[in-house]
Amino acid sequence: MTNRIISAVIAFTALFCLANRLPAQERENKVRGDRKTVEAEGFWIYNDLDKGFGEAKRSGKPLLVVLRCIPCEACAQLDQQVVSRDPAVSKLLDKFVCVRLVHTNGLDLSLFQYDYDQSFAAFILNADRTVYGRYGTRSHQTESQRDVSVQGFAKALSAALELHQNYPANKAALAAKRGPEPLVSVPEEFPSLKGRYGARLDYEGKVVQSCIHCHQVGEAMRLYYRKKQEPIPERVLFPYPLPNVVGLVMHPKETTTVLEVLPGSSAARDGFLAGDEISSLEGQPLISIADLQWVLHNAGESGELRAEVLRHGKKLQLPLTLAPGWRRQGDISWRATSWDLRRVTLGGMRLENPSADDRAKSGLADDAMALRVKYLGQYGDHALAKNAGFQQGDLLLATDGNSGFRSESELMTTLVNAKQPGERVEFVVLRDGKQMKLGFAMQ
Repeated sequence: MTNRIISAVIAFTALFCLANRLPAQERENKVRGDRKTVEAEGFWIYNDLDKGFGEAKRSGKPLLVVLRCIPCEACAQLDQQVVSRDPAVSKLLDKFVCVRLVHTNGLDLSLFQYDYDQSFAAFILNADRTVYGRYGTRSHQTESQRDVSVQGFAKALSAALELHQNYPANKAALAAKRGPEPLVSVPEEFPSLKGRYGARLDYEGKVVQSCIHCHQVGEAMRLYYRKKQEPIPERVLFPYPLPNVVGLVMHPKETTTVLEVLPGSSAARDGFLAGDEISSLEGQPLISIADLQWVLHNAGESGELRAEVLRHGKKLQLPLTLAPGWRRQGDISWRATSWDLRRVTLGGMRLENPSADDRAKSGLADDAMALRVKYLGQYGDHALAKNAGFQQGDLLLATDGNSGFRSESELMTTLVNAKQPGERVEFVVLRDGKQMKLGFAMQ
């Protein structure tokens, strides 16, 4: 691993700790405390997936695998409700072999393919490794109430039990819930992680530092292509699109019930209505919003998906249209993996869209590019923009002569494939009413 990537990881860790207000020792205590508490309770199989599969095979029960990033605050409430067997899920959990994983070290990436920006993700599987479904969705850095709930998780478990009861007659419909071969077999084989992590956590030493967090898998995927100087695929840049990119706002307390259809969206034109339950997409039975995202993640860059919808007890067949460039309608700025993308493309700047009042005060038209520097990285490669002269509060008006960018997400994802490492990027900056040019070499 290069010093540049190491410094980026250190910088990310510092920023991540700051954002979550958890000192290193507190995170260490939380991870160790979780193991002590859960193992003492005796219900969950802890960090032993092989034992879980063996017990599922012996008992005939389906396997529930929860992957949880302990230090992360997002989804902490749901995780506590699940691990402590809240009354909403207690009886359901008894019907599963339950495994709790708090790391991705040694994780079989040919099987566990999911949104690696989640801090709580669940897989429900047969003992033969057939995937019944996934659970775990997030659209905000710290908040999760709009996306997940213990009620929604309970309904996903119930739907998975129904699939298990009908297995193996439904095996063909479940085949596409397994993805293509991964870039590497386990996370520690990624070039940016190799040699720094083992297959297990080091509870005898610094356990947090020995852990490969979920977000590091997503970062490693991008760096894999970046290091080879290949374009990062759209599905890697915009992973697991939220259904709202096609106009579907889903109900967090249901499985796949539409809460709202956004006016003017492709879903609205395709005939979806609030209250519709999307029971299958492209022939795959759905048990959660995450299942819906899985199908979208693996969809093409345009075309139509086949949806089976329950509306007032009747089955309907509807198309779900994917217009060219549909993935880019999503915002990835909330994702933990975007910290490293900011290092690469923005030199550690974090940008935000100014308010209408701020635009007016700066004399900017409503349709003009204006991205405000909300935060500047202070350490390592994340301090590149700071060292190049950028300041908090600066407004970016253009990039390499292009003034068409409307969001941080759009700017980052365009630059990362437009520029190779070492190529310079120039910005027009507005500061105190005066324009200036600043730039740096892409990392």
